[in-house]
Amino acid sequence: METPTIRIKYLYHSGFLVETDLHLLIFDYYQGSVQAIIKESPKKIVVFCSHSHPDHYNPAILEWQKDRVDIQYVFSRENIISQPAKNIGYLSPYEELELGDLRVKAFNSTDIGVSFLVQVDGMRIFHAGDLNWWYWIDTPEEMAKAEQDFKAEVQHLKGEIIDIAFFPVDPRLEENYGAGGEYFIRELKPKIFIPMHFGDSPEITGKLRKKMQGSPTMIAELTHMGQELVI
Repeated sequence: METPTIRIKYLYHSGFLVETDLHLLIFDYYQGSVQAIIKESPKKIVVFCSHSHPDHYNPAILEWQKDRVDIQYVFSRENIISQPAKNIGYLSPYEELELGDLRVKAFNSTDIGVSFLVQVDGMRIFHAGDLNWWYWIDTPEEMAKAEQDFKAEVQHLKGEIIDIAFFPVDPRLEENYGAGGEYFIRELKPKIFIPMHFGDSPEITGKLRKKMQGSPTMIAELTHMGQELVI
């Protein structure tokens, strides 16, 4: 059996377009050019939104239905829009949803909403949303709780095979920018780790890649909006 080819386009921040053999997946769209691709692609299109923060949810995604009436959406149940529709599925943590030959399971977040584990076309893709070790310099009690909550959620993912993981590497955390990602890699061993949630500081991805040299996980380095990866 041949290894599936995946094409990934970095949109911005935590937004990615992932093209598998039969599907076009869009995660946490915020900014970027995707409308032409959506209109022209012959593949099944599924749009994921992990939560309602404006850097993860742009209401423009609902306008895409004008070009593709067959588009499907998967939202966090926290982010229920005002007009329900048959093509929108909602998930709370640990709930599952099947859309034809695509299966998605939601996991929790250490902020609001959910994270997603998607099984599609022979691949298992994890998008963390705002799941992270939010290791802010704070009171000892709050720092301990942040660590406890994050590590507990990673344990829920133990045993899951992850081919590609999209995970926050946030420069606002200063020297702790990679703490969550490093722990995630050590514990879950994804085959490929793609940093996200870095806004206008893509250089942080190269910094993490250099720091994690020697890891069996391949860590992608992103440099600009629209960058494409073929895996």
